Amino acid sequence: MLLIRPPGVYPPQGDTELLISCLRREPLDATRRVLDLGTGTGAVALAAAGTGARVTAVDLSGRAVAAAWLNTRLHLRRVRLRQGDLLKPVGGQWFDLIAANPPYVPADTAETAADSPGAGAGLAWDAGRDGRLVLDRICREAPRLLAPGGVLLVVQSSLADVPKTLTALRRAGLRVAATARRRQAFGPVMTARATLFERLGLIAPGEREEELVVVRGVREH
Repeated sequence: MLLIRPPGVYPPQGDTELLISCLRREPLDATRRVLDLGTGTGAVALAAAGTGARVTAVDLSGRAVAAAWLNTRLHLRRVRLRQGDLLKPVGGQWFDLIAANPPYVPADTAETAADSPGAGAGLAWDAGRDGRLVLDRICREAPRLLAPGGVLLVVQSSLADVPKTLTALRRAGLRVAATARRRQAFGPVMTARATLFERLGLIAPGEREEELVVVRGVREH
């Protein structure tokens, strides 16, 4: 898919592709309401809009929202775009599917505050000392916006504690499973932090691969 991506906007990568592949397995049509959290270039939102679903996309970065707007025009898709902090722009609304590709890369807390997101392009990947700064918020807040029978799809790295995501979503009342996995070599950001990950015990010495995982949660009632 041809996408406009200005500097500072997260490019679609393996995690984006894995999330889209899972989204395409869901029964989406014009009656369904979809929320894309952390839309970046809008790639996931565009895939959802291609099914005819009513799509809303949110990103904290104004540059990302502008890029997504341009890409919706380029591909002639209707997507409602909102700039803001995670779920705040859509509070009080209900969705049949929420897809999220949040920041999940553990950061060196000597450079990045443990409880603060990154800055600039780092907004797309920096996620505190354990990689869960945004993941934990999604686990707490997103289930409340799911309609009965609604589905939450979250993609993350194995370095950010997949079992913790599963446990948190179960506690939020969802039926959950890790529904897709893919191993891939570290990209530039992960490679630059490999020594940090070794020091934290997140990878074995010399290891330069991660497993991407999509967690699927269903609100049954």
